[in-house]
Formats: sequence, structure tokens, C-alpha cells
Amino acid sequence: MAKVEVYTNRGCGACVNAKRLLDSKKIQYQEIRLGSSKRTDAEFHIRTNGSKTIPQIFIDDEWIGGFEELQKYEQANELDWRLGLSERPHVSLFQRIIRTLTGRIY
Repeated sequence: MAKVEVYTNRGCGACVNAKRLLDSKKIQYQEIRLGSSKRTDAEFHIRTNGSKTIPQIFIDDEWIGGFEELQKYEQANELDWRLGLSERPHVSLFQRIIRTLTGRIY
């Protein structure tokens, strides 16, 4: 299983949705609440390059982004392998070229 960290804050609907999606896949994750300490806030700022939105999600120390990005990985059928639930899907050379040209990582 992958190590998943979710930076959240109180009253965040997208945070709740991200956690629900991870819960539906029976993934254990570490929820890190912003505002609990200056150290946590500084770490968040450094790890996310100063991102202003929450949630921010890391899978095996790779910054995935927020809930929208998590959904995009799910829709592209790439979330399960990133979480260690399945094998990495085969992506053809043509698909990789198209993704690169369009700036999509999914």
C-alpha cells in the first residue's frame, strides 16, 4: 500500500470529498490539519510550493494536487495503481505523446 498524506482544514468540503474517495478504496491515510502548528504550516508551504488551496494530497511523497486532481487520476484509471491497489496500466506510446503535447499528466 502507498503512503498517503492529506493536508486539510476545518470546514473544507473538498477535503471531505477527498477523504471519502480514499475511504471508499479502503486506503489508510494520514490527515494533517493546517493551523495546528507553525511547523506544519511551514512544511505545507514548502512541500506544495506555496499552494493556497486545500486539500493537498501526497502519495508516496509525490505531490498529486488537490481533490480535482485526485478525481482526474480516478477518471483516467490511474489512481488505483498509484495507491498500490493494482498493476500500472499500459499506456501506448501514442497516448503518452498526446498527453505530453496537451500538457496532461493523466
